[in-house]
Amino acid sequence: MFDAALSGLVSVVAWPAIGYLFLGVVIGLYFGAVPGLSGLVGMAILLPFTFSMEPVPALAFLLGMFAVTTTSDTIASVLLGIPGTAASQATILDGYPMAMKGEASRAFGAAFTVSAVGGLLGAVVLGLSIPIVKPLILSFTQAEFFMLGLLGLAMVGSLSGDSILRGLIAGLVGLGLSYVGYAENGAVPRYWLGTTYLLEGLPLIPVVLGLFALPEVIDLAIRNSSISRVPEDRMAGGMRRGIRDAWRNWWLVLRSTAIGAYVGMLPGLGGSIVDWVAYGHVVQSSRDKEGFGKGDVRGVIAPETANNAMKGGALIPTVAFGIPGSASMAILLGALMIQDMTPGPEMLTSKLDITFSLMWTLAIANVAGALLLMLLARQVARVTFLPGHLVVPAITLFVFMGAWLANANIGDWIALLVFGLVGYAMKHGGVPRPPMVLGLVIGPIMENALFITNSAHDGLSWLARPICLIIAVLIVLSIVFAIRRRRARRESGTRIVADLGRTDPTVSMVVVGMLLAVCVYGLVPTFAWPADVGGTPMITMIPAICLALLALWQGAREIRRLRAEGGEVFPVRGELPRAGQLYLWWIGVFALTVVSGQMVALPVFVALYLLVWGRYAWWIALLYAAAAWVFLYVMFDRIVAVLWYPSLLFH
Repeated sequence: MFDAALSGLVSVVAWPAIGYLFLGVVIGLYFGAVPGLSGLVGMAILLPFTFSMEPVPALAFLLGMFAVTTTSDTIASVLLGIPGTAASQATILDGYPMAMKGEASRAFGAAFTVSAVGGLLGAVVLGLSIPIVKPLILSFTQAEFFMLGLLGLAMVGSLSGDSILRGLIAGLVGLGLSYVGYAENGAVPRYWLGTTYLLEGLPLIPVVLGLFALPEVIDLAIRNSSISRVPEDRMAGGMRRGIRDAWRNWWLVLRSTAIGAYVGMLPGLGGSIVDWVAYGHVVQSSRDKEGFGKGDVRGVIAPETANNAMKGGALIPTVAFGIPGSASMAILLGALMIQDMTPGPEMLTSKLDITFSLMWTLAIANVAGALLLMLLARQVARVTFLPGHLVVPAITLFVFMGAWLANANIGDWIALLVFGLVGYAMKHGGVPRPPMVLGLVIGPIMENALFITNSAHDGLSWLARPICLIIAVLIVLSIVFAIRRRRARRESGTRIVADLGRTDPTVSMVVVGMLLAVCVYGLVPTFAWPADVGGTPMITMIPAICLALLALWQGAREIRRLRAEGGEVFPVRGELPRAGQLYLWWIGVFALTVVSGQMVALPVFVALYLLVWGRYAWWIALLYAAAAWVFLYVMFDRIVAVLWYPSLLFH
């Protein structure tokens, strides 16, 4: 094995493999940093370029790109409160508050350091675990996958925001949203509203960008303040302090690496919940929990370590058993087959040197990517101190194009705008958004797992399986500990920051009422559907309705208490007119795109926003708009080769 490991290292550092690896790293940093792009998009774009390449350079190119997307995705999570990729959702909870406190550089220093360490150690785990992981992976059946999905939802729902009840409701509604389109186990369309666009289900990227990005853009535009609430001359914490934080929490880094590597091995599910499992672990295992959700650097270290270590774990089932753990791993599996390599025993025997070359590629790429980002991070962090009106047009361009890249369908923009409204209301109503996104991601996996489990077992006998029992205990403990933590904070008079926004009791009631209406709408047709089609939605909607009714009762009591004490029950009322105006501008972007296309509509928005909202000079607005047009043309038309909307004027 040592000879194979050494041979794999030599083949990776030899030319041209090392050149393709670093080229892949540079491309991957871009794909991870831009919300809407991801490792999956990058793998799909780069795969055709590897057809005529030798095996090691081809795999180094693909894996070098894929390895660092969960490193650079930290940029959007920290600066904007937007998950750059699905793997950085948990980072938002403490990363964005750190940026608001002027500690973006510190967050970057800690995140990039642990990303390098986590990726490196995850690759080592890959090499050491190859001989022993088969029994571990094979011990997980669909029953365990379903229970792990419940664990992920319980952790996210109980750790996001200041209300466990609202968090669990959001998670269940997220599951309900995942049922849109054709059923997993039958050719029956569900909740498709009579439009063919929804037959394939709700697109993840526009939903995520709507829930997280547009609310932050609205707040920036209304306040016209920088992302940081602290002036630059009082900037707290720097890159070096973040690096020291990472090494000071070395035991947490090791634990999070183990979580990332071994949870990441679970095909189809590990990558969806690994950052939340790591975040839940650090919150529940820490003695001083008061800082989490307000900018605790440990809340950045744990998920960023885990989501980079996950890459090594995800490779194991792909290479050893031919079981891709995600869509990205499925593309890598295709790349292996194109290079005439069959996953399975061959990769662990005669092609073991190729397997070790993958390990070395992961290790080198993670270290190289982290070092490159550290060189740039100080300048990137200065974005948090720019005036809001200068930042809003750039974010809008990225968000709209990120949503468009999902399917190149105008329906993606409709989904973006609809969920932008939902996200804005959820943010100010104290209803956490991460559980909804996680429910949308893992809903199909859980539904399919439950169907297979019920088909293979008699009744609920599968709940008695040892691993299922262990996971069930973890679910109960995670909720119990979260309740105890909130009770202790309430008794001490410490308020929990809810999803990075202040909680408006009136908006909260409106949002919960809206979610209740959605659940009732979702429950009604399930009685007419076949059991294999309507069963899972039914058992999702019924508890969601019960929890929503309880939340409405609690909300009504809170409003009565505030009125009795003379408190304000509708504090965001004054912001709504300005928020509505900006939303009308975005609807104008949508309408102008239909007429003239994105290459005209988005630069026009940039220019008009700076002139009207920002009151900048005309030449600044024109220069900014011209730069936006050049960026659209070079990056999206020439490099990504996006399919533009066939507008009426330029069809």
